[in-house]
Amino acid sequence: MSSALHRILLVLCLVSLLLQMTAGGGFREWCIADEQTPDEDLLKALDWACGKGGADCSKIQVNQPCYHPNTIKDHASYAFNNYYQKFKNKGATCYFNSAAIITDLDPSHNSCKFETVP
Repeated sequence: MSSALHRILLVLCLVSLLLQMTAGGGFREWCIADEQTPDEDLLKALDWACGKGGADCSKIQVNQPCYHPNTIKDHASYAFNNYYQKFKNKGATCYFNSAAIITDLDPSHNSCKFETVP
């Protein structure tokens, strides 16, 4: 590639980053279940997040906005993100024994809103 093309690509990348930062007040990220993690491992991490971890899992209960889809992966994603957003400024990570990953794509759907904290 020519150096002029490299410069154009670099400028486009920088503009894209600046737009992302100004559109949402900064980079936004969510902690969700890793699709490659077996349900058994997700369930253990989900139980921890909703128990000792201190996540607010009320919205994934029956008749609540994040109950559907009623899958371990979806419920774990909500719980992992709730925990992460609640405690990340106190040093918490999105790890969950390798069951979770960070994404910059908002996992919210229908009336189920995944919060994000700067």
